[in-house]
Amino acid sequence: MVTDVQILESKILSDNWYILKKVTYSFTDTDGTRKTHVREAYDRGNGAAILLYNQEQGTVILTRQFRLPTFINGNADGMMIEVCAGLLDTDNPEDCIRRETEEETGYQVKEVRKVMEAYMSPGSVTEILYLFVAEYNKQMKLHDGGGLEHKQENIEVLEMTLDKAMQLVAHGEIKDAKTIMLLQYARLNHLV
Repeated sequence: MVTDVQILESKILSDNWYILKKVTYSFTDTDGTRKTHVREAYDRGNGAAILLYNQEQGTVILTRQFRLPTFINGNADGMMIEVCAGLLDTDNPEDCIRRETEEETGYQVKEVRKVMEAYMSPGSVTEILYLFVAEYNKQMKLHDGGGLEHKQENIEVLEMTLDKAMQLVAHGEIKDAKTIMLLQYARLNHLV
């Protein structure tokens, strides 16, 4: 086990969108020796994500939007199918995900249930993602969704059966980790 971790130096390399730091730290290794490492960590804050499901219809609500990092890494059109998600900013996870759900999908959900939290890329990103599920129905639909223009969001709302979503995962058309985790949670727990 690594013990006695001490931050020796922390430099901000970029704060254009979020914060990228170069951190020098020391620790005592399992053999008792003191070691020093230098790593970079990207701090974008914590986030929340939600899978909306309709048990009666057997459907889920997903979104589709352009994601530049996936385009840079070979996703031909950069489009990703995902669950609704957003950064906490100053909100608690429950309030954040209710707000994001309405902004992105147009549905206003009251009851959300946290099912897990996870570090999505702990080797380089500080973010903890709080994962939720909530039931939806047509009466909860306030508007078309699509995100907020001032946040430069252009989000397509998708409604499909859970079976169809799982087929998209199996065929590599859904590659987003949080989405796959929540879809599998829904399948394993018979939500739909």
